[in-house]
Amino acid sequence: MKSLYTKFVVITIGIMLLSGVLAFIASNTYYQQKLKPANDQKNTDIALEMAYFVEKHPTINLNDYLKNLSTIGYQIYLVERSGYETFFGAKFRNTELPSATKERVLKGEIYHGMLHFPKQTFVTGFFANELSNSIGVPLTHQGKKYALFIRPDIKLLFNEMHVLFGWLFGLMIVLSILMVIVSTKYLVRPISKLTTATKSLSHGNFFVELDTKRRDELGVLSHSFQQMARKLEQSDEMRKEFISNISHDIQSPLSNIKGYTNLLEKEGLSSNDRLQYISVINGEISRLSNLTKQLLLLASLDRNEDILKKKPYNVSQQIKELIRNYQWLINEKEIMLSYSLPDTIFFGDSSLLNTVWDNLLTNAIKYNNHEGSIEISVEKREKSIYITFKDTGIGMNEEEVERIFDRFYRADVARSKTVKGTGLGLSIVATIVKLHGGKTVVKSKKNEGTTVSVELPID
Repeated sequence: MKSLYTKFVVITIGIMLLSGVLAFIASNTYYQQKLKPANDQKNTDIALEMAYFVEKHPTINLNDYLKNLSTIGYQIYLVERSGYETFFGAKFRNTELPSATKERVLKGEIYHGMLHFPKQTFVTGFFANELSNSIGVPLTHQGKKYALFIRPDIKLLFNEMHVLFGWLFGLMIVLSILMVIVSTKYLVRPISKLTTATKSLSHGNFFVELDTKRRDELGVLSHSFQQMARKLEQSDEMRKEFISNISHDIQSPLSNIKGYTNLLEKEGLSSNDRLQYISVINGEISRLSNLTKQLLLLASLDRNEDILKKKPYNVSQQIKELIRNYQWLINEKEIMLSYSLPDTIFFGDSSLLNTVWDNLLTNAIKYNNHEGSIEISVEKREKSIYITFKDTGIGMNEEEVERIFDRFYRADVARSKTVKGTGLGLSIVATIVKLHGGKTVVKSKKNEGTTVSVELPID
């Protein structure tokens, strides 16, 4: 397969050649239709002027006069009625001319050889050094009848110019090809760099440097490619972090289960210790089960947007039931809960959205301070409803807020050791809300609290 560079050069030179052919055809048409008749008329007028001058000056030496005219750029053929003929100036390449043509001119007709010369290409038609490609006029001198045939001496007129034009034409072709080769290399270079960068990405090297300062389509493409490389790098880092986190979150409870199982095998173990170990094992099993369920839910959400089973239902009533289910935990931490939940009907998947409210409420409780507060509100504005969970918990800094929706990410490493969780909750929240066409906004300040707002559009 030919390279893009070779293709571009070949196509461009082909276009140049095709353009030259088309221009040649167009010029030929213009010559045949416009220039040829005009050239014939111009030379006819000159020939008639010559004949008129000779007739008005009968004492002039005809041969000397025509010889002088030939030196200034004309090829001349003079024939008498007797058949005697004389040539002046440069030789004609072809001197064939029908006798009938000569006879008609001698009788007073004008011969338009330039106009009626065979319709060949304009180069041949204009430069054909043939007697038949001339103008013939009758001439009378000292009582004798002559037929005067003339045509411009192209070689004399363009003796130096045709060389100049030849060099110009040749240099134009050579320089055009060189410029095409050089300019094409310049144009194709960014694409070659993109190809190299693509190969680099395929080998896992996401650091690519491209010329993004160009103000053309290639510049836009390079800029988009670099953005794609950055996103792929982030995705790769997230993948590695995901594998690391999930390995840790699975290995940790498995290690605990194995350790406590070994303890259960010891003889002389008291009933209280046995019950305590079994409780820990059950807790770790529940933790693994919860992690598995959340992973399966995320996989389902990522794989199929048709998972939504929408129907109209009361969002506020759903959140109130959820609050009742967690009332014991709220009371245990002595959290003051306030809410504004007017009846609001929304067309969505009640089961998935219940998972959203469950995650937001449990986070507000888990990461809240003892004797803190939680405010929950549902508000309808124009074409959207806004559900807000606000707590007075330990909060997060800006860097943590930016990553809060990343899977397995848990803000504050020290806190993650004291508060159990998988780091998947808010990722599930954001995915479910996005599937409903909404968006999730988190605002938080360290040691002051966190506010999570969910906007759901009303269909």
